[in-house]
Amino acid sequence: MAGKVVCVTGASGYIASWLVKLLLRRGYTVKATVRNLSDPSKVEHLKALEGAKERLHLFEANLVEEGSFDRVIDGCDGVFHTASPVMLDNANINDPQAQCVKRVVLTSSMATIMANKFTQTTNVLFDETWFSDPLFAQENQLWYILSKILAEEAATKFAKENGIDLVVINPGLVIGPLLQPTLNETSQCFLTLISQGKWTNAMPGGIFVFVDVRDVCDAHILAFEEASANGRYCVVSKVLLCSHLLDFLRQLYPTHNFPISPEENGGAITAIAPFQVCNEKAKSLGVNFISIEQSVQDTIQSLIDKNFFTLTM
Repeated sequence: MAGKVVCVTGASGYIASWLVKLLLRRGYTVKATVRNLSDPSKVEHLKALEGAKERLHLFEANLVEEGSFDRVIDGCDGVFHTASPVMLDNANINDPQAQCVKRVVLTSSMATIMANKFTQTTNVLFDETWFSDPLFAQENQLWYILSKILAEEAATKFAKENGIDLVVINPGLVIGPLLQPTLNETSQCFLTLISQGKWTNAMPGGIFVFVDVRDVCDAHILAFEEASANGRYCVVSKVLLCSHLLDFLRQLYPTHNFPISPEENGGAITAIAPFQVCNEKAKSLGVNFISIEQSVQDTIQSLIDKNFFTLTM
């Protein structure tokens, strides 16, 4: 896709940093936004990417400031919106100078699909046709999930009303190597799990829907490049129990004393995941999922390399 110009919002983030890296690798020119250009932790890892000197242009933009994205989007063939909250209306992509935008790819979450009473129902297969229940999220005080539900709803509504070609990527809990120097939320969640045996961002019973960050970014790029791409895409490689993950880690690193998970210690024990996620639509787009074993190993190694985790030998 040499010659194509795209915008990536929130480019210093975990997913977005990898997205910028892979876009540059494919020959794109990338106009990337960050909140603070003077913060080295937000920009230095982006500037160090292969192709960055020639084809990466960094801009300071704030989602809450109306019009701050106009000059960034001007001249772009597509927009990858990874930042929150949704900014489609504030970006004014219906402005004549932004009419070159052919497609917007939105980073959403499996949280907009799975937050409902059926999560604990046996043999449920979640796919793109499922929608989370805002009332369920509100009653259970799942405020982050509620915000993702409302954000995706707002983006979809705005796109439909304004004739915008919108494709939505719904990843699970994202793991894999880090490019940025700081811990993001999902990496912190993984670190807490392997160091303390505690789970956050898991479904009840300690059930995780994992996906590798590189697969998430591949899905974004393919969703932009493939003309037939449409609607939502469940991007999940594996549904896995907390105890099963820790068992795998003990086998992989037998000298390290990994914690006992709550479910192994008399907590809410679930022998098998009561649900699965269908990723066939993402596969049909061209996503070849990295194995959970490889993702976990790469995540551990990245955490070690960045001094966030130490293995006992």
